[in-house]
Amino acid sequence: MTAAGRAAPDGPAAPAEAGNEAGNEFPAPTVSVIICAYTEERFSDIAAAVGSIRAQDRPAAEVILVIDHNDALLRRARAAFPGSTVVPNEQPRGLSGARNTGVERATSDIVAFIDDDARAAPDWLSKLTAPYADPNVVGVGGTVTADWVTGRPDWFPPEFDWVVGCSYVGLPTTVSEIRNPIGAAMSFRRRVYPLVGGFSDGIGRVGALPLGCEETEFYIRLRRALPGCSVLHVPGAVVHHRVPGARARWTYFQRRCFAEGISKAIVTDSVGATAALEAERAYVRRTLPRAVARSLRAREDWPRAGAVVAGVAVTAAGYGRGLVALRTGGVARPNGSPGAARTAAGPRATLAAGVPHQLRKRSAPGRPSAR
Repeated sequence: MTAAGRAAPDGPAAPAEAGNEAGNEFPAPTVSVIICAYTEERFSDIAAAVGSIRAQDRPAAEVILVIDHNDALLRRARAAFPGSTVVPNEQPRGLSGARNTGVERATSDIVAFIDDDARAAPDWLSKLTAPYADPNVVGVGGTVTADWVTGRPDWFPPEFDWVVGCSYVGLPTTVSEIRNPIGAAMSFRRRVYPLVGGFSDGIGRVGALPLGCEETEFYIRLRRALPGCSVLHVPGAVVHHRVPGARARWTYFQRRCFAEGISKAIVTDSVGATAALEAERAYVRRTLPRAVARSLRAREDWPRAGAVVAGVAVTAAGYGRGLVALRTGGVARPNGSPGAARTAAGPRATLAAGVPHQLRKRSAPGRPSAR
């Protein structure tokens, strides 16, 4: 879940990088777009994602497709996308390791990320990269709209669209400072990567249980490494995220909320509660009460009000379960946590131990699970 932000200051922008003493402009920064994929079941989505980047009105310098420990998909993608750089994930299995592999292969000034089941609007890159004219801006994210394959459930509150990896009610509606962008449409300056150390192992998605928040933890460390830097939300930079029917179910809603709670516990342990939960506390205090009140005023929307209350309760339960496991030493901390050794297994062990049996997603042996 990303953070609601505050409006960017008015007035003239800071001196841009694009200029010199003679008044001539330097070339616009180059952009590498990174797409991480893990299953052949999404191959048509992967092709659509790659195609949407190739159709940008501001071309990317390179498209890097990182395949997460799937040799068959790696061979197929290399054959299908000869104009792209297709590489295997060289780090531990999972989204964090795949993203790190992509960044380490990138050569451009800016690295941007789009999910393998998302499609970028033709002007996504031009709008996403425009704020980098200000040298103080180190990260920019855009809007992720939900493309519901089977239709949006009547009970699903728009304030909880983060459950399906999309922008939600409560985010800024104008260009604004935020804590962190949504992972399906984010970017940062490549030169800051060595200062931050990359995405932490063990926080991002892998396997059947939907951990997240690796973007939150990364951007918090980025801000600490560069005090006074800006991370912006640009609503006009849009990608469309495919939401399959399996994610429109009540059981997925519960699983994802519980996993989000555990993920927040891991981030809290890494960077402290103030940084990890500042935006979430404001979201619970302001946005969600308005959502419940609005739904209760319309009798037919009462199920949506119930989903808001249930979502908060299940997320809080996951947070509590994660803290207990961390504090009792039942889990190794991820790379990036204070004093932690590099590990990919620890937080997912917490999740596996903490998710109630009835909320776990079962997968056929040897078959990748949806994420």
